[in-house]
Amino acid sequence: DPAAVVYDGIIAAKARKVDVVLIDTAGRLHTKVNLMDELRKIKRIIQREVPEGPHEVLLVLDGTLGQNAIAQARQFHESLGVTGLALTKLDGTARGGVVVAIVEELGLPIRLIGVGETAEDLQDFQAEAFVNALLP
Repeated sequence: DPAAVVYDGIIAAKARKVDVVLIDTAGRLHTKVNLMDELRKIKRIIQREVPEGPHEVLLVLDGTLGQNAIAQARQFHESLGVTGLALTKLDGTARGGVVVAIVEELGLPIRLIGVGETAEDLQDFQAEAFVNALLP
């Protein structure tokens, strides 16, 4: 049960006086009700154990997705209170233009972009560079 894993991680972090716990869940479709329920359960566990948390809920979006990404972002935001976006796969032909519509509709900031496969390829979002890539 993923929520039990999260619970164990939070308890261990508290015992070790760790200030930050990162939770990365498996990718899922917004149309799979049971998997969305699982995410809501995880958030409830976090809020129960760390009443002021979670501090950040990032939705990772594949930069190659088209208009389906808007519905996906909307559903995740309604279910979890997403606080920001991470846009991946921008190293190929994807430009991530659909994210502009998501930011406009939901008012969510883009926090990170992924331009490759390594940890170093996860970068802070730079608005000017993103716009320049969209409009070459």
